[in-house]
Amino acid sequence: MLQKFKKIDGVIVVVLVLLMVISLFSIYSVTHGRQGLDGFHIKMLKFYILGFIAFFGLTFLDYRLLIKYAVYIYSFGIALLVLVTFIGAEENGAKGWIKFNGFSLQPAELFKLILILFLAAFLFKKNKNRLHFWRDIVPLGLLTLLPFGIVIMQNDLGNALSYIVILGGLLWIGNIKFSHALIGLVVAGGLVGGSIFSYIHYHEPISKFLNELRPHLVERFDPWLMPDEASAKASYHTKNAKLAIASGGMSGEGYMEGSSVQSERVPYTYSDSIFVEIAEEFGFVGSAVLLLLYFILIHRMILIALECRDRGGPFIIVGIVAMMLYQIFENIGAFIGLMPLTGITLPFISYGGTSLLINMASIGFVMSVRLYGQEEEEDLPKASYTAPARQG
Repeated sequence: MLQKFKKIDGVIVVVLVLLMVISLFSIYSVTHGRQGLDGFHIKMLKFYILGFIAFFGLTFLDYRLLIKYAVYIYSFGIALLVLVTFIGAEENGAKGWIKFNGFSLQPAELFKLILILFLAAFLFKKNKNRLHFWRDIVPLGLLTLLPFGIVIMQNDLGNALSYIVILGGLLWIGNIKFSHALIGLVVAGGLVGGSIFSYIHYHEPISKFLNELRPHLVERFDPWLMPDEASAKASYHTKNAKLAIASGGMSGEGYMEGSSVQSERVPYTYSDSIFVEIAEEFGFVGSAVLLLLYFILIHRMILIALECRDRGGPFIIVGIVAMMLYQIFENIGAFIGLMPLTGITLPFISYGGTSLLINMASIGFVMSVRLYGQEEEEDLPKASYTAPARQG
């Protein structure tokens, strides 16, 4: 045990501690003395304590054991998503929380890690063979679209899109044929580009249709694609966020001195919009330091993946890297006009127990790969979803 403890990546631990400090001070800045929010930094500290327990617990758990049971874990995750559809509590327009006696769980967040394990297990069993379109890519796509559809029905666009990003990242290193990858990129680009073009040029009928089906989506897309057409209510969040970020300048307005975030003109500055607080109070310099910490964290994870001898470990790490890159880009991009506002949290910084615990657990899996990925590779038992070899 002591030898394994010495193998823990100290740089990653230091980065996590620094992110914790940034999170606690940022949350305190925008919640101190406010009714209903005062003391959130203490709750976040408790979440971080639980998060480090999860981190070290999963660090010393051999990740290969979870890969073996990935099918059952996936089934459990789907059951949770279905359950929350019927009994889930609603917050900010999304129905995605299971609450019981003060305990709160967001299954859509948890499922990101479950999906990574499941896809990694599938690709592990391919044994570096080329992925076939109908036998491998299509089943993986359908098994990813299932939770995607469930979470979309819960009005949680941010987490739903993360499943697609995770699938794309793992297929990219899963020995997919270049022609299939190229076709996939062209189709995806065409769908995204065509959807944006259609939304802009046929805005009235599309927005009318969405208002009847999912009015929440119109409030997300209008400020991003049609800012001049967006209602004052829909554009209030992003417009004030941009003004706050711009007012931060190079060095910021000072800790607890941000004019917009302290006057509560930007909603949810303790959770989804916490980057706005950092940008306004610490400016470009503070934002750059945060991004540098993210870069160091992701760089160290990629190095661990490259050093791993086991086939399953790199798949898990690439899935986690894809998940975190998406969350960082989506969260920050939404407040500078690059992405639609989806309500996704900023990893390790935003207030939220489930999100933090999942991210800390993810880094625990990365560290488990570092500890156990150098050992002799185990052969895993065949799973029921593994396609039989082609005859003849």
